[in-house]
Amino acid sequence: MVISQNEYYISPEEYLEGEKVSEIKHEYIDGQVYAMAGSSDAHVTVSMNISMLLRNHLRGSGCRVYMLDMKAQIDVINRYFYPDVMVTCDTRDRESEYFKSHPCLVIEVLSESTEGYDRGKKFASYRHLESLQEYVLISLDQMGIECFRRNEEGHWVLFPYEKEPEVHLASVNFRCAIAEIYEDVVLGGGGNKN
Repeated sequence: MVISQNEYYISPEEYLEGEKVSEIKHEYIDGQVYAMAGSSDAHVTVSMNISMLLRNHLRGSGCRVYMLDMKAQIDVINRYFYPDVMVTCDTRDRESEYFKSHPCLVIEVLSESTEGYDRGKKFASYRHLESLQEYVLISLDQMGIECFRRNEEGHWVLFPYEKEPEVHLASVNFRCAIAEIYEDVVLGGGGNKN
């Protein structure tokens, strides 16, 4: 969520150094830094549920799961975002301690204040990542997950999961009951997203 914007250019290096000591997380877009709002109980719980399920599934595989505080770098368009959950299986991502550049899976938990941005400009930015195979949006209004999967031709195809009992994330060969992702969550509250 965009809260404030600096009026002067900040280099990626300055941004990364500043984030190491900042008490507030910021996303970075073309030299501008945007503070992020806090998250609701439902938002944090869904993020934690899916990250734990993925972590258990991927244990020992060489893939890493990151939640909320790890930046995704989109170098070709000069952006850094904090996805709610991100998975990388690329060994090049072991070289960077504060951001990952080659995720295969990015998950955003939607909130009323960020849904349009997550579906639009943020998704357009993430599509510049050649490694990205799936972009997943999780609703907090109702039990519903949208998985955008890149096909062999490079086109993004929507796989919606609403009434299905199971969710499939092909990028990491993961399946789980949709109810597990929403465990302990009261739906319909929306909630702010960082």
